[in-house]
Amino acid sequence: MLKHLFQPLLAWYQTALETGGYWVVGLLMTCESSVLPIPSESIIPLAASWSHTGKISVSLPALVLAGTIGSWLGATIVYWLARLAGRPLLMRYGKFVLITPDKIQRSENWMAHYGAAGVFIARLLPGARQLVGVPAGIARMDYLKFSIFTLLGSAIWCSVLAGLGVKIGADISKGEMHKVVLFILGVVAVLGVLYYFFVHRHMTAGKADAGRPKAE
Repeated sequence: MLKHLFQPLLAWYQTALETGGYWVVGLLMTCESSVLPIPSESIIPLAASWSHTGKISVSLPALVLAGTIGSWLGATIVYWLARLAGRPLLMRYGKFVLITPDKIQRSENWMAHYGAAGVFIARLLPGARQLVGVPAGIARMDYLKFSIFTLLGSAIWCSVLAGLGVKIGADISKGEMHKVVLFILGVVAVLGVLYYFFVHRHMTAGKADAGRPKAE
């Protein structure tokens, strides 16, 4: 059932990669890092697996680079939107671009806890990547610093996802589906733990946490 449901989408993605190459990955990662709910976990691993097995003619380094630049571009869009609009305007109208008051508050809680380094950390964690540009823009964080932290974190994250894609694709090619299932369950468990301890607790903290001095 699931195979028939996702097969057309997978076929489209593979065709798009064959014709558009790394530009497709860059565009999708731009969307993922801005306001559109497209998970990077469904973009990079598939492309990396197909690249490794020769189904598409895009190299792994090109995929990682495209994903990194796309992530930075998407984060830049959110950063400048927040910086130019300001907090009051975003709190009132941000919902029209999927930036709700709740998301703004949670992202500010995150930055209040981690400070400028939170930009780098956020690029490595689910649930924080798309939001971190909001408080950074509102606080008018130095754009060069924001870009450097974003690029570094995004490069690491895209490299990890590409590695996962190659690993899973290799096991599928060998017919060792039990390894794939166990591997995916392990990754999901690790991400779940990281999300709870580094994202959920701080993003849902009270206003008192948001008022703490930011770390330099």
